[in-house]
Amino acid sequence: MLAILAVLTRELLWLSASGIFLSSLDDMAVDALWLGRFAFRRPAPLPPAPAEPGRFALIVPAWDESAVIGAMLARLCGTISDDRMRVFVGVYANDPATLAAVEAVADPRVRAVPTGTPGPTTKADCLNHLWRGVLKQEAATGERFKAVVLHDAEDVVDPASLDLYDRWIPALAMVQVPVLPIQDPATRWVSGHYCDEFAQAHAKDMQVRGLLGAPVPSAGVGTAIDRDVLARLAGPGNAPFDAASLTEDYEMGHRVHALGLQARMVRAHADGRLVATRAYFPSTIETAVRQKSRWLAGIALSGWDRLGWSGGLATRWMLLRDRKGMFTAAVAMLGYVAAILLLAQLALRAWVSARTGAPLPPLLGPADSALPGFLALNAGLLMWRLGLRAGFTGRAYGWREGLWAIPRALMANAINFLAALRAMERYRAALDSGGAPAWGKTDHRFPDADVEVARG
Repeated sequence: MLAILAVLTRELLWLSASGIFLSSLDDMAVDALWLGRFAFRRPAPLPPAPAEPGRFALIVPAWDESAVIGAMLARLCGTISDDRMRVFVGVYANDPATLAAVEAVADPRVRAVPTGTPGPTTKADCLNHLWRGVLKQEAATGERFKAVVLHDAEDVVDPASLDLYDRWIPALAMVQVPVLPIQDPATRWVSGHYCDEFAQAHAKDMQVRGLLGAPVPSAGVGTAIDRDVLARLAGPGNAPFDAASLTEDYEMGHRVHALGLQARMVRAHADGRLVATRAYFPSTIETAVRQKSRWLAGIALSGWDRLGWSGGLATRWMLLRDRKGMFTAAVAMLGYVAAILLLAQLALRAWVSARTGAPLPPLLGPADSALPGFLALNAGLLMWRLGLRAGFTGRAYGWREGLWAIPRALMANAINFLAALRAMERYRAALDSGGAPAWGKTDHRFPDADVEVARG
């Protein structure tokens, strides 16, 4: 029994350690680029403000959002008094509560845009109706918008974001500001892992993408797209968002890049805070798995079918990073299984030694085995990755939350593994049905006025 367990443990350790090492090499390459270009340099100055401020259309798809849309719009209109902003909210006839909440805001800059079909349809379908609503507004007033800004019904929109978009567009076809999940101390383990992931991805990974000239995907919120570029993407059917996609926001960045245009994640500060979109994220394992399974199914699985592996070396590298989530989730779980077997082997060896007193072979194989050294190397890489993760979280949320990021990586791995399993089910179901993907939205919350959000 001990011999069988020893062989199984060693094989699993080799397999999981090899997978983790390969993924770590990929991550270390990104880390090196970030360290060399961004970590120790001051941010470049912003472009000058245009002589004449541009006008912006904020579009917000809203199905079953009566619990949050009123508060979101009230805060948005209260913090941004500029008349150059117009807000278009997509509503459905069979969702009168959301329509009533939108109309109750009673701000002339806010307009409800009916979809014309019962909901829910898809998020992309709702966004396409909103785009057509923007065009109707332009035709009615004779005024043209400079850019269209994507937001969700639960977003805390940064009042400085419009000025940022105005400075960068049209030099950039698409501008993405960071997303900072709001801390929820009551659900620190689940919702907190989003803080860790977004703090690192939007401060490091997206910066490296821009440096390499690779596509910068839209996060679906806090994204401003040049109005004329969106019109090019819309085509003759006036549908810039692909209703057949599970992740139409992610693909938008690739489509902008395919036009030969530039997009960027722009990080800037105003009044001592990072200009970013803030929002609550799922606070239970079930809702987190549901949301992340949609992301994985759309990016790692159907995205492979839809986008393929086209583009230059940098683009293909970033596609590989986007799609390796399925692989890393499985490898992480395999590593946990190997660790459990190793502990079981240690317990069994102690029991055998106590009973027989006989000498036992080395725990990890022959004395000349390379496995111990390989595991030590992986341990060092893991410490680097966890330290970096804690550093980015600490910079955005404070050092205490940064320390929480280290044990919280276990929760992140578990959620990502469960999401990967469900993503495969969703992908298979989508292939079997052949229909448009369902709007897999989650219940949303909007922060109270006294909730402190990360300053970044």
